[in-house]
Amino acid sequence: MDKRLAKRHKRQVARARANVKVSEPDLRTPEQIEADREASRAAGNLASQSKVAVPSRPLRHNPSIAQGSAAKTAT
Repeated sequence: MDKRLAKRHKRQVARARANVKVSEPDLRTPEQIEADREASRAAGNLASQSKVAVPSRPLRHNPSIAQGSAAKTAT
């Protein structure tokens, strides 16, 4: 039983090591990184300013408005 579990563990570890992705180094200069941060902050500010006010509580369902199937009328 222990040998079987040890072999299984060994296979799992080998598969996990094979699937590891090594990240690539960031080749930008510190000035480029800072400029990109500033640009992303500016884009974030524009997105937050354009949001429409959302009511804090949900709208009540009005049962008088027919939604879905309506009652059939005689013609």
